Amino acid sequence: MSSTLSGYDYDLPRELIAQRAPERREDSRVMVLRRNEQSIEHRRFAELKIFLRPGDLLVLNDTRVLAAKRVSSDGAIEFLFLERIGPRRWKCLVKPGRKMRVGGTAEIDNVTLRVEDISAQGERTVSLDKDVDLYAGGLMPLPPYIGRESDEGDNVRYQTVFAHAPGALAAPTAGLHFTRQILSEIPHAFITLHVGIGTFLPVRSENLAEHRMHSERFFISAEAANKINNAHRVVAVGTTTVRVLESAKSRGGRLLAQEGSTDLFIYPPYRFRAVDLLLTNFHLPRSTLLMLVSAFAGREFLLWAYQEAIRERYRFYSYGDCMLIL
Repeated sequence: MSSTLSGYDYDLPRELIAQRAPERREDSRVMVLRRNEQSIEHRRFAELKIFLRPGDLLVLNDTRVLAAKRVSSDGAIEFLFLERIGPRRWKCLVKPGRKMRVGGTAEIDNVTLRVEDISAQGERTVSLDKDVDLYAGGLMPLPPYIGRESDEGDNVRYQTVFAHAPGALAAPTAGLHFTRQILSEIPHAFITLHVGIGTFLPVRSENLAEHRMHSERFFISAEAANKINNAHRVVAVGTTTVRVLESAKSRGGRLLAQEGSTDLFIYPPYRFRAVDLLLTNFHLPRSTLLMLVSAFAGREFLLWAYQEAIRERYRFYSYGDCMLIL
C-alpha cells in the first residue's frame, strides 16, 4: 500500500503505446489477474465468457464521445469544446493558450469566437457571433499520447458499439473491446457517466489525500439498478463504471436509481462495496486510474502485472489491451 504519488510509477517503452485500434475489437489480449492466488494468465478477449459464472452481470458505461475537437480556419489554434453554456457561449480549452487571451478572436467555419473569460484552470469562456453546434463536423478528441490527428476510422473505433448518451470527452476504453456478438452472450446492464477532461489531468500532490477529482455527472436507471441488485457478482467494465457504482451504492447495500455527480477518488486502502470483478485497460503512470485499479488488485500485485505486460509486449492505453481482475 502507498499513499504517495511516487508509489504509482513505472517505465513504459513508447512503442507499446497503441496508436491504432486492433483490426477487430475482439482481437485484443486480456491479462487475467487472480487476486487470491496472485497469479496471471494470458488470454484473448474473445475468451472473456469462460471466466464468468451464472448470475454474473457486466455493468458498462454507455456514454457517447462528442466530436469535441476543432481547429481554427487558419490552422493556428486547436479547440476542445467542453460544454455549451448558452445559445452563443461555450467553455473550451485552447492550444496554444497565448493566442487566445481575453478579447482574442478566432474563426471556425465562418463563425467568429471571442474569449470572454479565462478560469484559474485555463478554461476559456467564448462567445460566438452565430448560434451553431460546434460538435457538428468536429474531430474525435484522441488522448495526447496518441500522436496523430483523428481520422474517419476513429469516429467508429474510439466509440463503443453500445454508445448511446452523448456527453463524453474521452471514451470509456474498457468497453472498446466488446462486439455486439460478445455482449449478446453475457448478461449486462448500462449506466452512464460522461467522462470529462479531468481523466487526463495529472496528480500534482505527492500526498494523495490532497488531490481533488473533477466532478462528473452520472445516471442509473431503475432497470439497471434492479439488475445490479440481483446480480451474483458485479463485473465493472472500466474505472468510470467503478466510480459510479461505488458512489451510488447505499451503505445499506442496495443501489437506487438516481442521477447525480461524483468526485470520488479511489486509492489504497479503499474498501469496495459494489464491485466484485473489474475489466480495465492499462493506465498511465501516476494517474488516478492506476491508483483505483491498485486499490482493487493490490498495488504490489498490480505493478508486478504491469511489468509482466511489458515483457509480454501488451499494447497499452486507450487502443491497447486489457486486464480482467478476479
